[in-house]
Amino acid sequence: MLKIPPDWGTFFALIVSFLIFWFIFKRILFDPFLKLLAERDNRIKNLASRADQLTQQARDAEELRSRELTAVRRQGLAEREAERRLAEEEVGRIIEEARLAAKDSVEKVRAEIDRQLRAAEQQLGKLGENLAAELAERVLGRPLKGNGPQVHSDN
Repeated sequence: MLKIPPDWGTFFALIVSFLIFWFIFKRILFDPFLKLLAERDNRIKNLASRADQLTQQARDAEELRSRELTAVRRQGLAEREAERRLAEEEVGRIIEEARLAAKDSVEKVRAEIDRQLRAAEQQLGKLGENLAAELAERVLGRPLKGNGPQVHSDN
């Protein structure tokens, strides 16, 4: 039981034993545990800092990739547009060549038709003269004299 006033010898013995146990436990348990907690806190802070750095690096890399991708897309569009223009020019050139070739062909065909038409006109003219002479011979009943074509009747 507690007595008032306390037994000073026991009280001092308890205080001394408490302090001795406090220093022993402090050296064996408390200091290593507090050191472990401090190291853990430092590691967590370092990891958080490293995570922030990596996150910033990832953002920077994503931004760089986005800029490069945009540049590549622009370049691709410019190249595609240039290729399209070249193709349009080539198509235009081919169409113009085909148009000129068709015009030449049409002119050649027209010239051939005109030549054949003139030849047919000449043949028709000769045939008309022959028919006229033959008709005149039949109507007159005698052969015609003169510079005209000689017609030989099959009758």
